[in-house]
Amino acid sequence: MIDLDYLKYLEGFLTDSRKQRFLEVLKNRTNHFTIAMEDVYQLHNTSAVMRSCEVFGIQELNVVEQKFGKRIDTEIAMGAQKWVDINRYNSMQNCIDSLRDKGYQIIATTPHNDSCYLHEFDITKKSAIFFGTEKQGLSPEVIEQANGCLKIPMVGFTESLNISVSAAIIIQDITTRLRQSDLNWELSPEEILEKRLLWAKNSIKDIKRIEERYYAEH
Repeated sequence: MIDLDYLKYLEGFLTDSRKQRFLEVLKNRTNHFTIAMEDVYQLHNTSAVMRSCEVFGIQELNVVEQKFGKRIDTEIAMGAQKWVDINRYNSMQNCIDSLRDKGYQIIATTPHNDSCYLHEFDITKKSAIFFGTEKQGLSPEVIEQANGCLKIPMVGFTESLNISVSAAIIIQDITTRLRQSDLNWELSPEEILEKRLLWAKNSIKDIKRIEERYYAEH
């Protein structure tokens, strides 16, 4: 349960325009879709996908760190890590199980089978879109457990796109269609309050001192 007094206290350190901007952005945020990335070796790709999630309104990014240690490339993410929730998993199976428990169907992105084309993808179901490594693509573990597969139509000689490019194309398409639909895709009032609190904390430089002062007074 969100402490509304605490939220009001923290937002007192923000400008009115900043608070209004939070509300405007949150109107377009969604957990109807989420993105999952499997052991992406190139750090800039993880950061670029995070940036696409932020720009197009997907609130959560799931990163599996089974093989490679990770850090967020802050230069390419360009602050997106402040506004997107990053869920980290040490195995692909943990990631799949967790997302299923949250009500998501598992959708694998792969150009090498009878996948559904992007423009034909059914946006009505809560979906976790999985992206694989740069060279091998998604592991058989994901494809075998997936509820469906998705691919971008291509008409050139090249078989595949860079993962960050593919993610940007797919995220932009499905979120645009989602916002044009009659589906209940928005964050809940409680989720909005949670994000307002987190974003306020992320926006205040000396947050530890501010928090200590609040709790000392309350």
